[in-house]
Amino acid sequence: MTRRRDTRTTRLRLAAAVMLLAGSASASTLSTATITMSALSPDCLDYRIVGICYWLHCSWYGCSVRTSVKIRHYIPDAVVSSYANTGANPWIDVRPMSLPNPTAQAGGDGTTSHSNENDIARFKNADVIGDPAGMLFSRFAGTFGFACSGAGSPLMPYLLSTFDTVAWRYNIPESVYPEALIPGMREIGSRAALDLWGNVYPRGGFLHETDDYKTGAVVAQRAGDIVTRRGQLHVYQPLLATAHDGYWPAGALKEGDASTGKWQELTPTISSHCAVFPNSDTHTQARDGAYAWALWRPYTCCKRMGQIFLGSTDFN
Repeated sequence: MTRRRDTRTTRLRLAAAVMLLAGSASASTLSTATITMSALSPDCLDYRIVGICYWLHCSWYGCSVRTSVKIRHYIPDAVVSSYANTGANPWIDVRPMSLPNPTAQAGGDGTTSHSNENDIARFKNADVIGDPAGMLFSRFAGTFGFACSGAGSPLMPYLLSTFDTVAWRYNIPESVYPEALIPGMREIGSRAALDLWGNVYPRGGFLHETDDYKTGAVVAQRAGDIVTRRGQLHVYQPLLATAHDGYWPAGALKEGDASTGKWQELTPTISSHCAVFPNSDTHTQARDGAYAWALWRPYTCCKRMGQIFLGSTDFN
């Protein structure tokens, strides 16, 4: 009874912290502490029991089949920042990681010199850095039962566009990929629904879009797309874990598909909810062109209950 009360109290405290975050005022910069607290989101966590795992357990007295619960939940693997001015990552504590260098300087938007500016070319840098929540998030997820491990390491840089100059600023070689040349391939949103935010390819920093928020979101999606795949022609480190018995890690991120990952806005406003792009939420334009989201990805696991994994059954 005491343990149950302690768990309930912990959840209430965590929920209160999330509510305070959701109601906080918008800010142009983020701190590590703010990002850490934003990870305490039951909505983004989406903790579920999805099946049963079977294990063969053997001892001196013989062998038996044991079972364990199979769970699935999301983990904030990384913070993805998308910002106009080089060196001005909105996550202020990690700015020294992506300062201007001889091959990546300045930033900002292009212009057509026309009054309507419908063909404006916007540019965003992008950084993908391991979410700092770490042990605090593990403790939070553990209050629901037990927790899976994610692929991200706190404060680890997985992609810094200032070091990916050829691909990020010149779209080489992705500007000639079929996904970049053929309309309808790898797009965020729908042309038919008149809600097209932009194209995933070429996965660089430029986008022709009048809405700055949508530009930031598309560039963040591009960065997430790169780091969740191996063998891409970019300067980056894959944000992937290796599957093993009783552990099924997240795979490649796919636009519009929440089963591969979803986004929690961190700035210019902090949200306690997660969604995919495009979404119908009210979008606040950042005055400095800087945005950041936590990338939450789904992991499935079960506790090891024996020496040999026999398989699992999923609930419908």
